[in-house]
Amino acid sequence: MELTEQLPKERLAVGDAASQRLPVTRIRLAGLAALVVIAAAGHVWFSEVSTIESVVSWETALRGYQESSPRVVYGVAFAGYVVLAGLSLPGAFVLTLVLGWYFGFLQSLLLVSFASTTGASIAFLLSRYVLRDQFRSRFGARLRTFNDALARDGAFYLFTLRLVPVVPFFLVNLVMGLTPVTLGTFWWVSQIGMLPGTAVYAYAGASVPELRDLSQRGTEGIMSPEVLLAFALIWLFPLVTKLILKRMRPRP
Repeated sequence: MELTEQLPKERLAVGDAASQRLPVTRIRLAGLAALVVIAAAGHVWFSEVSTIESVVSWETALRGYQESSPRVVYGVAFAGYVVLAGLSLPGAFVLTLVLGWYFGFLQSLLLVSFASTTGASIAFLLSRYVLRDQFRSRFGARLRTFNDALARDGAFYLFTLRLVPVVPFFLVNLVMGLTPVTLGTFWWVSQIGMLPGTAVYAYAGASVPELRDLSQRGTEGIMSPEVLLAFALIWLFPLVTKLILKRMRPRP
């Protein structure tokens, strides 16, 4: 009797665990489907613009559209980045470089800074109010670590996670939604903490010359001092910020 009673309970536990993982799986599948569609569209596009002349003409048309319809272009770029960050999809680093190259440093810095924080806040709210039980069971160990660190360091802990991405940003967004941190605190700390890294990546993208210049100058264009400095900053940024945080960290 005990064995027969135990089996249904075990099956029920397995079923509960599977149902808890289902929403997370659906989000991942939706993100994967979106990436597949983007990759397929990129393949079709690349097969049509396989020559450098075609690529340059495509860039000229794209920049012309930006000048004629700037609100549409900025709106689409902002919405796309928000969706990328909100659904925790990969590619934010590459997209920041591309937007830096396309819009320039200052414009891309402002766009990415606010779009990334908006997307992060959406993920934060989804974790807190929509998928709380599923994420709590999934990230229980991480949640205890975050709560202990928040109790010790307060908002400074979130600031360190944003400044030096030791923990992936998507995981920070989701787990922070399960903590007592308010949305307002999450927003402004994320906005400030991610700004230096965003500036470095936007500058790196902006330092890459236009395709027309690259087609004329060849490898000399991509090996310019500005480009080398920009990507050196990407390499040095985590090291420098770690040293700064050691000095800033509150002492017990």
